[in-house]
Amino acid sequence: MVGGLIGSVWRTAFVAAGLFGAVGVMPAAAADLGGNCCADLEERIAELEATTARKGNRKVSLELYGQVNQSIIFWDDGREDNAYVVTNDNSRTRIGFRGKAKIDSEWEAGYRLEIGVRTANSKRFTQSNPLGDDTKADVGLDLRDSYWYLKNKKLGTVSLGTQAAATDGITESNLTQTKDFSKYSDVEDTGLGLFLRSSTSGDLSALSWRRLLIDSGDQPGDGDRRQNAIKYETPAFAGFTASASWGGDDYWDIALRYAGEFAGLKVAAGIGFLQITDGPETKHECPARGQGTSKSDEECQHFGGSVSVVHEATGLFVNAGAGQVKDDVIASVPAFSGSNPDNKSSFWSVQAGIEKKFNSLGKTTIYGEYYDYTGGAIARQVSGTDPLNTVLAAPAQIWSSDLQVYGFGIAQGIDAAAMVLYLNYRHVEGGLTLVENGTSDLAKASFDDLDLVQAGAIIKF
Repeated sequence: MVGGLIGSVWRTAFVAAGLFGAVGVMPAAAADLGGNCCADLEERIAELEATTARKGNRKVSLELYGQVNQSIIFWDDGREDNAYVVTNDNSRTRIGFRGKAKIDSEWEAGYRLEIGVRTANSKRFTQSNPLGDDTKADVGLDLRDSYWYLKNKKLGTVSLGTQAAATDGITESNLTQTKDFSKYSDVEDTGLGLFLRSSTSGDLSALSWRRLLIDSGDQPGDGDRRQNAIKYETPAFAGFTASASWGGDDYWDIALRYAGEFAGLKVAAGIGFLQITDGPETKHECPARGQGTSKSDEECQHFGGSVSVVHEATGLFVNAGAGQVKDDVIASVPAFSGSNPDNKSSFWSVQAGIEKKFNSLGKTTIYGEYYDYTGGAIARQVSGTDPLNTVLAAPAQIWSSDLQVYGFGIAQGIDAAAMVLYLNYRHVEGGLTLVENGTSDLAKASFDDLDLVQAGAIIKF
């Protein structure tokens, strides 16, 4: 034992002596290399870069990020039930690149490029199409963001390109894990591409559940997810930020948001207004959908807001949102001529529960939710042979509709894997009144309720 210890001490001494000797000769060695040392170093760096994914230059940073969000949706439309594997469109799978460069102490420039990925579409699949790929845009790759920005610490940020509008998500403020798998305002993302099933005949309609929601499936009051636009956002002041955007042919909106903490509460909130005119190029359509006297006269106004409050000590939370859309063109749709249709549609929703770290894995979320939509006229035709149109002999339009959703769920975060496992249930029911084209004849449609169970996970990188 003693001999081994002495040997270790001698070896350590020899190594130390060698290191000091090397240090002593380093200046001479460096001097011998002359200018070749830097050239050799640059050459080696170039060799390493040639074998890796890299930035085009060293002035602008590059960050790769993304997520994968896949789930199974079990559904029962009253006569048929099944289960499909889908990409969860509440926060779909994506990959992105973003970066920035500091210009000086006040200014910076940056960019974002993000691609969405859908293997199957959770809001487009139907009883006969598990993928929901009726169009090429419904599955596969889609462009989410492609824009650059200039930011000044005092003046704010201007961005140009394909991006979220100022009012995007204004009715969906959410500080909890549910934002990634069960949006309380945007309910179409969970299975509402399924077709309505007639209670009378049991046959499927050509009309899907999501078409009851101002026809586009989006909630009233919320802005475009992605719009080719220019946007301005102010610096934060006492937790408040204001923004405005404009998109071609024509779309403009303004929004005010707040994020802060006080009295043991964490709060996020927003309110916004958007105007769509000449809107066939916008993705967020009006109820008239350009079907007035010409396809270029689409015009409607959206107003909406939301709030998310979390009590940090207990984990209790409430998310609430509401919105309304008013359509200025719907009365000029020929099918509604002279009938004075209701030109307003609105919704309100609430989600409440507890989110707390009950175990070492991560936060656990337990919640319940309710959504209520009341809609006016929609320029969507229902054929005379559709199983929902049992009273009117001719093609009909949607005179009014309503939709109610209630549900509950649970989620478990796994912090070590940047992952959230989730399981949730929703019951969907609604009403529909049709009007015969060019007349005042009304008829109520009868269809079965819908039940949905979703189980899956999202992992971020």
